[in-house]
Amino acid sequence: MNALYVAAAAEPQNPLIPHLDELVIGLIAFVIVFGFLAKKLLPNINKVLDERREAIEGGIEKAEEAKTEAQSVLEQYKAQLAEARHEAARLRQEATEQGATIIQEMKAEGQRQREEIVAAGHAQIEADRKAAASALRQDVGKLATDLAGKLVGESLEDSARQSRTIDRFLDELEDGASKAEAAR
Repeated sequence: MNALYVAAAAEPQNPLIPHLDELVIGLIAFVIVFGFLAKKLLPNINKVLDERREAIEGGIEKAEEAKTEAQSVLEQYKAQLAEARHEAARLRQEATEQGATIIQEMKAEGQRQREEIVAAGHAQIEADRKAAASALRQDVGKLATDLAGKLVGESLEDSARQSRTIDRFLDELEDGASKAEAAR
């Protein structure tokens, strides 16, 4: 073997082919390092990876729950918005109807007040006409009595006689006015 060893030493070694003892030592070192990594480091790595996977899956589940809840809240808001719009439309309709009713009532009240004012005006005019006619009758009667007294030459101061004379005179005037109006 010595001869083989010497012959191998004398021959230039191929750099691509390692020595057998280096190969054995490298293989033993690899098995030791691999065993150490498999026993100590690999469980820790798997534990961290499992925790990450659970966190990610939990986050995805929470995100799905949040999305479902958000969708539910959105639907509720849409329903409330539709209900609020419906209620607003109903209130607008009621307000329009009430406004029309109030306007109608105000028109009726205005018409009633106008009729009352016109009736009161007519009554006042009639009362004023009667008062004016009465005052005129007295003034005309007084003047007629004075004139008649001057014509007749005697005093007509007796009130009963004066009233009868005035009434007869005015009745004759009214009859004459009525006949003149009828002739027109």
